[in-house]
Amino acid sequence: MILSVSNINKTFVDKCILKDISFLLNDHDKAAIVGINGAGKSTLLKIIIGELTPDSGNVSKSSGASLGYLSQYQTISDNRTIYEEMLEVKKDIILMEQSLREIELKMQDCDKSQVESLSDNYAKINHAFELNGGYTYKSEINGVLKGLGFSEEDFSSPIANLSGGQKTRVALAGLLLSKPDILLLDEPTNHLDISSISWLETFITNYKGTVLIVSHDRYFLDKTVSRIIEIENCKSHVYEGNYTQFAEKKKKLRDAQIKAYIKQQAEIKHEQEVIDKLRSFKQEKFYKRAQSREKALEKMDVYSMPDEINDKFKISLVPEYESGNDVLDATDLSLSFADMNGEYLCSSINFSIKKGERIALIGDNGTGKSTLLKAITGDKKDSLLVGGVLSFGANVSIGYYDQEHHTLNDNKTLFDEISDTYPNMNNTKIRNTLAAFLFTGDDVFKQISELSGGEKGRLSLAKLMLSNSNFLILDEPTNHLDMASKEILESAINSYEGTVLFVSHDRYFINKTCTRILELSQKTILNYIGNYDYYLEKRDLINGLASNSNTTSDKTTDSSKNTTLSGLQSGDENATQPLSSKDDWKKQKELNRKKEKLTKELNLVEDDITKSEDKKTKIEEDMANPLFARDAAKLISLQKDLESINSILDDLYLKWEELSEELQELSEEL
Repeated sequence: MILSVSNINKTFVDKCILKDISFLLNDHDKAAIVGINGAGKSTLLKIIIGELTPDSGNVSKSSGASLGYLSQYQTISDNRTIYEEMLEVKKDIILMEQSLREIELKMQDCDKSQVESLSDNYAKINHAFELNGGYTYKSEINGVLKGLGFSEEDFSSPIANLSGGQKTRVALAGLLLSKPDILLLDEPTNHLDISSISWLETFITNYKGTVLIVSHDRYFLDKTVSRIIEIENCKSHVYEGNYTQFAEKKKKLRDAQIKAYIKQQAEIKHEQEVIDKLRSFKQEKFYKRAQSREKALEKMDVYSMPDEINDKFKISLVPEYESGNDVLDATDLSLSFADMNGEYLCSSINFSIKKGERIALIGDNGTGKSTLLKAITGDKKDSLLVGGVLSFGANVSIGYYDQEHHTLNDNKTLFDEISDTYPNMNNTKIRNTLAAFLFTGDDVFKQISELSGGEKGRLSLAKLMLSNSNFLILDEPTNHLDMASKEILESAINSYEGTVLFVSHDRYFINKTCTRILELSQKTILNYIGNYDYYLEKRDLINGLASNSNTTSDKTTDSSKNTTLSGLQSGDENATQPLSSKDDWKKQKELNRKKEKLTKELNLVEDDITKSEDKKTKIEEDMANPLFARDAAKLISLQKDLESINSILDDLYLKWEELSEELQELSEEL
């Protein structure tokens, strides 16, 4: 055991944040803390490092174990350059190196009597120097900085001039180079592009220490951790496995708990109805039977309904009208800015987008992804220069989600933002829309400037939903969204009947939603038919073929390779083809028909139960009737009727439970 978290409790004002949080980490463990926004994940990390004090409980770590922490936000503002900051991390090694050089100089001019002493000292320092990577620390610094997306030209940049995201990357680089025994990372993939995230995955996987991560990046967690610590409703639950395995286990467990609860509630309801009926007979024998059943009911271990969290917004993306089949054609497109002195972000780009496609635009930071989206939407601020032709098809209506939320006015309230954008919408619909995105009560009158990144994201999605556009252009739509919210957005996009073009670094989101990938690389664009898994499989092959086709002089070989490349991009039999929205619609329609049929069957069974129970009541009343007390033949006949009706009721109750369960499962699928 290297880290123990035991019975941690934390309350802010009257709000419970953490309750009895406990878990253990051993040497080399890789674990993640997950939960909705506001669940207390970052609070828990701050308690572990001692920045916050818990109300009760304790945190302990192995004696001598070092601990390193990356927070979400960095305030580095010193005058050192990026490289100088990394050298500061390796200060101990550099001091050893200086000591070795000093001893070497002394040994050149010293007396013979001093040689042995200096040699012994040199050997000791050199041994420590070698053990701590003294001969490789410079290449290690270069590798980490480049892995996190810094070029060699960036190394000399003053940290004070960097953006917040760049400062976070510098802090992460320094932390990784310091190699603590316990590494605590709060949203480490924020501000990283896909290639940097992939590099970080490999680094963490091979890291010799213990790692505890807070992240909403599901693909990243799948690659790096083998244990999930979930915080839900203030409590913690530990699951072995990566994120996908955790999600599957949690769903199965929750489904089983809900089914058990529903089944038991039905049993309790049925038993109570029987008790009530027995009591209604007002006879001693029926009263005793009712009393016996009541005692059994009181001894029953009653299940609790699994906790629900009101964390899910509701989004429905529906185009007001259809576009033509051709949505967008880009011909010889080039992008640059006025201050780039003739340099291009990208040039000679050609691509087309058809109705119903869901396309992910990917590439490293700085390749021009967001700039391309702005060019398509007509946002040419910051002296954006666009060359070539962008041609839109018939009836194309664009809805734009901006990652920096420039489409929101910070000086307005949430209510006014919606009201001013959609002046024909009445107050009730505005409130209902905002409530669907978890803005209720006085929240609707908050200034937008007061909102968190996640709240601004939800408000932007609300505006996007109301636009009823048939061509959605989304720039990092999953930023600041928790996992539950990402899944809701994924579902909305997958059921959307319009066209989607989006930029995202969230590979899990890309994998779940896109039918095609456009990669911006080396100032041009490559096309992959399929999702992110397919892209990974074919990327190196396609890049290699594209490179060879540009350099070879053999026309026959060129033709063969270009044919192969074209096949991979547009006709590979293993490619993931665009999913048909019509197929989704047909499936939905079939499920609705099945639900309607099941509901009718259930209603008929309930009617039969009511009729049978009425018959049973009549038989029991007749059996209790003094007029038949001496009529043995009548009593025998009534007893047979009672046994028959009881058998019918048993079958009906069983049928009702089966139909109810089937209907419940179907409703969940819908």
